Parts: sequence; structure tokens; C-alpha cells
Amino acid sequence: MTEALLEVDRLRVEFGDEVAAVRGASLTVARGEVHCLVGESGCGKSVLALAVMNLLARRGRRAAERLRFAGRDLLALPDRAMARLRGDRLAMIFQEPTTSLNPAYTVGSQMIEVLRRHRGAPRAVARDRAVELLGRVGITAPGMRLGQFPHQLSGGLRQRVMIAMALMCEPDLLIADEPTTALDVTVQAQILRLLAGLQRDLGLGILLITHDLGLVARVAHRVSVMYAGEIVESAPTAALFAAPRHPYTRGLLACVPVPGKVRRDQPLGAIPGVVPRLMPGFQGCAFRARCGHAAPECASAVPRRPAGATHDYLCRLPADWVRLEPAA
Repeated sequence: MTEALLEVDRLRVEFGDEVAAVRGASLTVARGEVHCLVGESGCGKSVLALAVMNLLARRGRRAAERLRFAGRDLLALPDRAMARLRGDRLAMIFQEPTTSLNPAYTVGSQMIEVLRRHRGAPRAVARDRAVELLGRVGITAPGMRLGQFPHQLSGGLRQRVMIAMALMCEPDLLIADEPTTALDVTVQAQILRLLAGLQRDLGLGILLITHDLGLVARVAHRVSVMYAGEIVESAPTAALFAAPRHPYTRGLLACVPVPGKVRRDQPLGAIPGVVPRLMPGFQGCAFRARCGHAAPECASAVPRRPAGATHDYLCRLPADWVRLEPAA
């Protein structure tokens, strides 16, 4: 059985009495696995990642039945112990490098600090490691870049610096929040090859947060679909794309144009409405206002149904409903 690096069981994140950002989300990331977390903006994907890293805003409160990394209880971990773990064995590539890099320090000083703090490496060794990783993520003249400040770099270069910084200590688990958003397709391919190589060589586990379903199809071993703070469907990648069970998942896939199947004059698929803002204590299916299969019973508790040994979804519809109505 593959070792579970990250175990999230019924995670809840609330901000005061106004917003329930994550509502009982559960997922597991195994060693050597790429687990993709997908869903439209505002579904709680980034908040889930920040909760795992214990980096929530001041008003954020997290609770869970289980939140463990490599067998360690993250909920019971003291702040100092979490700070030693964060950036070392557990690392994160943040979505917005402009606000994640310190504008008062050079790129080199920020990267070198990671290895010196967590591994006690000499400055020269840490500098060589920083130069190596900047080169591996596609930055030319990496030695010169170490002396530059974040504002002197383009958005794409800052994103690559963030990726290199997260890899400084060769973490066991990497949480990547939209790591290739600001990059062109050529550099995206380079970054994905780099992450795939590290995963293969180091047995790295990756929780990849993305909107790009094409990327998911190429790199993921397992996919969790998130909507309004809940994991509404979770399955191996091939099973999810072949037979999605939740109406929201089917709606997402219907929005992706398929070459040879979608005519040039045919409108692209769309899901009507927006993600609701949910208060703590909300009951029922959060997708019901946007779902073409909604019924009165969707306003009460929603069951989690199996669709296979490793495939489940959160909906009242039986697993065979997809055979009765093909995807749009």
C-alpha cells in the first residue's frame, strides 16, 4: 500500500460568523502521487492549502477530524514545530509571487535563507543550490538573478523563483497553487517536466491546485473536484474523465472544447450562476441553485455515494444516472 503523506479528513475553515470557506473536505495525497484539486474560483481550494500549511488569515479558524502529514498531527503541532516543517519537508508554491516574495530582499538572499535555516548549510553551498534550481526552472543567467530584487523581475520570472525556492530543501510534499498560471506554454512544459522528474527521483507527493483540466489529464494520478468548500467528487484521473458522476464535474468537463467534436460556430459550454457565499451551518447541496437535476430533497443532507472502489461523489443521484443522460 502506498504511504499516505497528507491526510485531510473533514476539514472545516471558517472566517468569523460570515463565511464557511471549507466545509468538511477530505482528501489524501500519497507519496509519489500527483493529486489535482480542481474547481472554479471561490470554491475554497487555496484556503484548504493555506489551512494545511497553518497560514490562514487572523480570523480564520480550522478544525478537522484528522489533519496529518507523514504521520504527524498538524492540528496538535506547536507553532515552532510547524515553522520548522514548513518550507522543509512540506513546501508550497503560492499563487501570487508578487505578494509572496519580500520586496526588501534580493531573490538570492530569500532562497539562501531557506536552506541555511532548515538544513544549516554553509552560505556557499546554499548559493550553489539556488543557482542550480534557478537554472532548472528555466531562468537564464541564474547567478546574476540572485542579486536582483523581485520588482526587477517579470511576473513569469517571479513565479519561477517561487517554484525554485519551494524546492530548495527537496520536500516530501509540495503544494502547488496554480504554479504555471503566469507562464507561457513552453515554460509550463519545462516546469511540469521538472516536477515530474523530482517526483520520480525523490518520491515527491504533489497536491496541484489548478483550473486547467487539460493539465489535470496529463499529470494527475487522482483528482478531487471542489465546489463551495466541499469535495463533491474524487476519483482516479481516468475514471473521472471517462464517467464523471457529479453534475458539477460534468458541467466543468462540458466547458472544455474538444478538437474535432466542437464546431467553430458552436457556443462553449457554461455553468449558469456563480459560486454561493455560504454561512456556517448551511445545509443541503450548495450546487442545487445551478443544477438542472435539483429536487426539493437537495435542500437537506446530501449522501456521499460510491461509484467504484476508489471513486465517490456527493449527490442524491444514483451512480447509473450518467447512463440515462449523456454529458452535455
